[in-house]
Amino acid sequence: MSYLWKIRLMCMTQASAEPKAARRRHDREIVALAVPAFGALVVEPLFLMADSAIVGHLGTPQLAGLGVASALLTTAVSIFVFLAYATTAAVARRVGAGDLQAAIRQGMDGIWLALLLGAAIIAIVAPTAPAMVELFGASDTAAPYATTYLRISALGIPAMLVVLAATGVLRGLQDTKTPLYVAVAGFIANGALNVGLVYGADLGIAGSAWGTVIAQCGMAVVYLAVVVRGARKHGASLRPDAAGIRACAQAGAPLLIRTLSLRAILMITTGVAARLGDADIAAHQIILGLWNLLAFALDAIAIAGQAIIGRYLGAGDSQRAREACRRMVEWGIAVGVVLGVLVIVTRPLFVPLFTSDSMVKDAALPALIVVALSQPVCGIVYVLDGVLMGAGDGPYLARAMLVTLAIFTPVALLVPVVGGGLTALWGAMTLMMALRMLTLWLRSRSGRWIVTGATR
Repeated sequence: MSYLWKIRLMCMTQASAEPKAARRRHDREIVALAVPAFGALVVEPLFLMADSAIVGHLGTPQLAGLGVASALLTTAVSIFVFLAYATTAAVARRVGAGDLQAAIRQGMDGIWLALLLGAAIIAIVAPTAPAMVELFGASDTAAPYATTYLRISALGIPAMLVVLAATGVLRGLQDTKTPLYVAVAGFIANGALNVGLVYGADLGIAGSAWGTVIAQCGMAVVYLAVVVRGARKHGASLRPDAAGIRACAQAGAPLLIRTLSLRAILMITTGVAARLGDADIAAHQIILGLWNLLAFALDAIAIAGQAIIGRYLGAGDSQRAREACRRMVEWGIAVGVVLGVLVIVTRPLFVPLFTSDSMVKDAALPALIVVALSQPVCGIVYVLDGVLMGAGDGPYLARAMLVTLAIFTPVALLVPVVGGGLTALWGAMTLMMALRMLTLWLRSRSGRWIVTGATR
């Protein structure tokens, strides 16, 4: 109940009740965007799981090499997730303003930026792949496979980044169904290509890498076809525009800082867990996997928030933006409570799926209670994060995450000193989320994020 009084202040300066019709309208919008977005988010990690299942039968060194290379690739791509977030907000604003030509033109600028960034990453990764694999600590037997997979898969990075940017375009156009369809088709194609190239063509781990590259390129082509069709329909130029690309980069820079800060927090957490002992780091990996899975449900609401808030602000409708914000936060809390209850109820069944080691179980079970209790807080954080992204409030998000990182780091590093094990470490993670909730709540309460118009 302690959260509910805060929500009354979060997205509006006066606490008047919404008409039921307005609530139902917002609910329909949220569900229509969030459910397909959730499906697309769930499909993404299945790519790596499929690759792991196929490559795992080649041998342990090959699977270890895949693990190292995929971790490097995932990091390289994930830090550019701003291509989706910033593009969603910018396109949605122009959709709200009724200028679909400018919306698609903005999306094309984001796609051109993705291509440029992808080419730069290839230029860096291709010659430095062996050094990167060695720096990551790959064994002598796994390193050659990791290098092979990394060099080939790097060729698909431009396509991966185009997929991110184009996904942002479609989300901004209030379409989350097409990304779901493309993701499912890409997953099926990736699995078929991997099996055919790894075993049918006897290419080994190189076949897995090529299969992923081809699947990602195919997804990018489909996205581009959709965007190009929209551009021709509304008379938008497809040519690269230096000023537009530069504007996309400037809008994305604060979100890049936010993402890097969050990645630093996760790396610090994993490093501290490793210092606690083998059982704790093993339990931490299990919990982190669950944490990421739970995040998909909450992030789906945040994605809906980016699209809806951007559209309302672009249309100059600040009142509906406030109403939608409040309703989405209520959704975030409700989903967080449900997820927390599910974690508590299923944790005795969940942990044994991953380990039979009693020490790992003893470390994981109490920490999962902390994770469960934090889910309503996480719901607020994800939703308000999405709302402020949709409003184009990236500079504030960057500053807030840097402050959170500065406070979290010493607290996390003290865990091995003061004791408490993995449970205390996830308590520090909950503190981090509470800090994020506080900074986001203060911003949403201030109303400074509400800037109407086709551009911020």
